[in-house]
Amino acid sequence: MRASGKTAISKAVLPQSIVERCEKDPVDGYLTQNDMIDSMKSRRAPISKSTLLILPIVLFLMVFFVVPYVVILFLSFSKEDTTGLTLANYSKVLSDVYYFKILLNTFLLGIGVTSLSLVLGYPCGYFIAKTKSSFKGFFMFLVISPLLVSVIIRSYGWMIILGKTGLINTFLMGIGLIDEPLKLMYNWTGVVIGMTQVLLPFMILSIASVIENIGEELTDMSDILGATKFQTFMKIILPLTLDGIASGCIIVFMLTIGSFVTVMLLGGSTMVMSLLIYQEVLNIMDFNLASTIGTVLLGTSLIFLYAQVKLIKRKGTESLAKV
Repeated sequence: MRASGKTAISKAVLPQSIVERCEKDPVDGYLTQNDMIDSMKSRRAPISKSTLLILPIVLFLMVFFVVPYVVILFLSFSKEDTTGLTLANYSKVLSDVYYFKILLNTFLLGIGVTSLSLVLGYPCGYFIAKTKSSFKGFFMFLVISPLLVSVIIRSYGWMIILGKTGLINTFLMGIGLIDEPLKLMYNWTGVVIGMTQVLLPFMILSIASVIENIGEELTDMSDILGATKFQTFMKIILPLTLDGIASGCIIVFMLTIGSFVTVMLLGGSTMVMSLLIYQEVLNIMDFNLASTIGTVLLGTSLIFLYAQVKLIKRKGTESLAKV
């Protein structure tokens, strides 16, 4: 039932203040539009406990993650005296072949370290996930233990191993395989070896966690249907572990292109974008150009990772469709 400009509604769902006012109204049980709005406002759900729980981490990320990125983005478009905005910094970085070569070297280093970590980490992760040994926890500790040591200490350790008088060259020369020391340091070889050792645990843990969730009934059914171990791996296990591979590759790749300590200690004159940013800030004090380089590196990294994830997921979907 409806009156002119008023709507009927049960009083049981209304606040007490509105109910009392309705009782004084000549047309009992009818409310104006303003009464309806006041009723809806008063019945809004309170803030949930889950929202209150995530509020601190949201504030933390806003203050220490989002705000710094906004500042960096602002500096990248600012003039040296911060009196105005300009595109000169981006023009300098994007048009100079020197910066392009460094960006290319950075991505090639990331691809090389990620690929080597995947080749070495997948068998190790598969073994840890499938082993029934009582030493499984010990194996997991061996994988995690390098993370307890500073990356600087580990890089210095590789300097002792890879140097001209290091363990590898001393051993190879001692058994007569080489006549002069191999150049394993102050080049890309040393950087790739050092970075792979530093980041390999992340790849192993990402892959092992996914393989552990694959039900044994899938592989048992494959054996019953007459599939070989290789066919089972290619048709079932590998497609189901693509998410773990993608996660591991993203972590290793991003950490590689963002690292400069290992590159600085083992690479010598080898230059990557992260080390260039470090030098621009510490030596030249050019925060605007450093911010621009960082923004370019972040943008190209996100584009590259988006294409990588899309490719991996498409391959996984095609593999599962063929099963």
